[in-house]
Amino acid sequence: MAEERKGAVTMRGNPMTLVGPELKPGQKAPAFTAVGKGLAPVTLDQFKGKVKIIAAVPSLDTPVCDAETRRFNEEAAKLPGDVQILTISMDLPFAQARWCGAAGVDKVTTMSDWRAAEFGQKYGTLIKELHLLARAVFVLDKSDNVVYAEYVKEVAEQPNFEAALQAARKAAGA
Repeated sequence: MAEERKGAVTMRGNPMTLVGPELKPGQKAPAFTAVGKGLAPVTLDQFKGKVKIIAAVPSLDTPVCDAETRRFNEEAAKLPGDVQILTISMDLPFAQARWCGAAGVDKVTTMSDWRAAEFGQKYGTLIKELHLLARAVFVLDKSDNVVYAEYVKEVAEQPNFEAALQAARKAAGA
């Protein structure tokens, strides 16, 4: 049975339970498999040697997630080439692709955790009551060590973009 962290985050003020551990800087990032475009498996290993910003969001079809993902897409252009931005949600890959096309988001790689919630459980972002991912941002260095982790306390609020971007630039040696 996975660890449960009751009241770790709130959704519009209501306490929610997160399933899985709370990752902290200095830890090795857990390997995971999610679902990408065309239902192909996507693994953390596919981004080896890159600095990764992983943004977990409840759904791209909500205003806060939409704004966050657009912001990361804009920021991607200003980051060193060895920084990869990944956004993961429970949205189906088809919905993610449709959303990216409609939003003109082309620098962020979307991944879906709907099949097994493996990412959510390993990164401690799975909201037990809703079977959605909580809003969180992780920055992993080129060797997949966690160098930054933020679990956004109120799921309806934005993450600290500047802190995450600064951690990614530092990990990229920029």
